[in-house]
Amino acid sequence: MTAVRDNKAQNRFELDVEGAMAFANYRVTPAAVIITHTETPRALRGRGIASELVKGALELIRADGRKVIAGCGFVVDYLRRNPEFADLTG
Repeated sequence: MTAVRDNKAQNRFELDVEGAMAFANYRVTPAAVIITHTETPRALRGRGIASELVKGALELIRADGRKVIAGCGFVVDYLRRNPEFADLTG
């Protein structure tokens, strides 16, 4: 699996897997990055791809010194299950 990348031109984080792409759309505000939607191709679902995508996106957001706002249910659940990213929501 390749690393998550920030496609700033399309405002989304992307992860290539087996010739397909999972992505997380976002909006940037002065205070935070709002992840609005995550999508994983049907053939890749149930394998942890979305979790890997969100983890990579959160690491990129942290590296930029920004906060995150979970605007989609998957990200809300991910943050609840992974308290190591709690510093990004405060």
